[in-house]
Amino acid sequence: MQNEFVSRTDREASAAAIAVNGSSKSSPDGMAVLMAVDQAIGPELLEAEQILADELRSENPYVSDILEHSTRFRGKRLRPMLLLLTAKACGGIRQDHKILSAVVEMIHLATLVHDDVLDEASTRRHVATVNSRWNNETSVLFGDYLFTHSFHLASSLETTYACRRIGRSTNIVCEGELSQIKERGNLDLSEATYFKIIDGKTAELTALCGHLGAKYAANCEALIAPMEQYGRSLGLAFQIADDVLDLMGNEKKTGKTLGSDLDKQKLTLPLIRLLATVSDADAAEIRRLLAQPDETTRQQLTPYFERSDAFEYTSKRAQSLAAEARSQLDGLPNSSAKRILSEIADFAVQRTF
Repeated sequence: MQNEFVSRTDREASAAAIAVNGSSKSSPDGMAVLMAVDQAIGPELLEAEQILADELRSENPYVSDILEHSTRFRGKRLRPMLLLLTAKACGGIRQDHKILSAVVEMIHLATLVHDDVLDEASTRRHVATVNSRWNNETSVLFGDYLFTHSFHLASSLETTYACRRIGRSTNIVCEGELSQIKERGNLDLSEATYFKIIDGKTAELTALCGHLGAKYAANCEALIAPMEQYGRSLGLAFQIADDVLDLMGNEKKTGKTLGSDLDKQKLTLPLIRLLATVSDADAAEIRRLLAQPDETTRQQLTPYFERSDAFEYTSKRAQSLAAEARSQLDGLPNSSAKRILSEIADFAVQRTF
């Protein structure tokens, strides 16, 4: 495990492009963004990866095998990227930022491992999930292993602030996931409840990255709230795009199991809008399809989506959130990091729309 994580960080820039475009085939603009990210924070990302590798190294061959396997679907690094870019935009990256970047990546990886169990997903980034490669018991315990290591690493900082803040955010993430489980099969889910769920399960962690990036920068107290809101708005937009991909994406391109929201009867924004705008007869048929999902459900829903404004409406909501994220950057001094944060907000929604 000496360099299992670090050996892949020379592909960080490609991962960044995948994160914002949803495909390994980056557009020219996407290529420009990834090159800018690598130039702005490439060495710091490498250091964060080394910290993560050192923390997770294990002499247990079973654990080591799982850790090595998990590197194959750790592609995005969006959260450590956001934390480090925020830090740089707010005045400079410190050692604490690198440690915290490793911490948030561990937490994110833990949530992915647990999510794959909840969704019964078999692939992520073209690789077998831990639950598919091994079993659910291993996935649950491995996710717990990552969580405990993240708090162990966070506790190495001089104060308990980061531990307390991270603990609060992970509690909110878990509450969001529990709320989503509770609402499975609720075909009358409101937009307000949907946004509350994704604010917890996804946006809270990206908001945490903005918060910690500014908090641990020098003399940046006034920037903590706007950078936290930047991360929150970005996370909401990102999740909406993911929810659209689950309905209309291509598994070969995305590299992960799609249709899990339908399989688990999770109502997402496109479906909420669709049900709210179709005729009563169509709504009844859509509800029937959603109540008894199978491998053909996505295809059977396509004609209804084509006759509705559901995806256009969803696109506008995501783009509005991306614009809200960009507006939170106004108080930052001009820099390459600020520009990249703005571009990431744009590309987060262009992955699908």
